[in-house]
Amino acid sequence: MNTEQPARLDWFKSSYSSGEGGACVEIASDALAVHVRDSKERGGPRLAFARSAWAGFVAGLGRDRA
Repeated sequence: MNTEQPARLDWFKSSYSSGEGGACVEIASDALAVHVRDSKERGGPRLAFARSAWAGFVAGLGRDRA
């Protein structure tokens, strides 16, 4: 398992996030993974998912909304 952090990630928050301080996450991606962090704890822990796992997760969200 590679535990090295990428040098620079461009993070973004969902357009569904409100500015009211609710539970929000930010994501960023690089060539190997999609990274997820708490928008209120930017220096805190992060999760990293294989790009294929993230794609399956997002596809599953779409199916649940239909």
